[in-house]
Amino acid sequence: MVNSILAPDDQAVAEEKAIQPVIHHKPKGFSDHFALGFTKLLRFCADTFFAKRYGHRAIVLETVAAVPGMVGATIQHLTCLRRMKDDDGWIRTLMEEAENERMHLMTFIEVAQPTYFERLVIQLAQAVFYVGFFLLYLVSARTAHRVVGYFEEEAVISYAMYLKEIDEGRSPNIPAPAIAIHYWKLPADATLRDVVLVVQADEAHHRDVNHGFASELAHQPASMIPSAPYPPHATELKGAS
Repeated sequence: MVNSILAPDDQAVAEEKAIQPVIHHKPKGFSDHFALGFTKLLRFCADTFFAKRYGHRAIVLETVAAVPGMVGATIQHLTCLRRMKDDDGWIRTLMEEAENERMHLMTFIEVAQPTYFERLVIQLAQAVFYVGFFLLYLVSARTAHRVVGYFEEEAVISYAMYLKEIDEGRSPNIPAPAIAIHYWKLPADATLRDVVLVVQADEAHHRDVNHGFASELAHQPASMIPSAPYPPHATELKGAS
């Protein structure tokens, strides 16, 4: 089936427009436009490769999504050591983001097993993205955080489309994996739809945090819109598997 992103009809365009995020950071200057353009390029690649295979898309993209938080925390840690200054809570926040994205991956592994080809794509994508994002953060931490903010805007859209697939019966609403029930403190009878909702809420929180970091580094005024709240998370992960 031809992907509607490559050959959009009127209905596909309308659906895509209707599901655009209400919260969107309007780019200001070259740094923001670069971040948005880079994000749209990766979104095009993901749509072309996965189409509407949202479970498989989540597995591959979450292996990449867990990289920025770890990279940012590492560089912030080293910077604070060199400058002998406080991190103002950035390191813990970024580490939590990386851990949270890894839990997304561990959850969707239970939903859709990746193919051998997708495992190869994961190996290559992670290696290239880690090095590239590390260099970008060294050159411009502001741009790096803005990239992540736009990544998360796209993630919110993707999970909204996943919910639409579930609600309209094209993706089965299977019972939630045990790891998800433990991590997000969901009820025992939770379903995949419940999982997608809390994952989407996580991504919305990461979106707002990273846009906030980028704006702070650019000395721009903070957004008047409050950050999307995090769903409750388990503090003990050993029992989640």
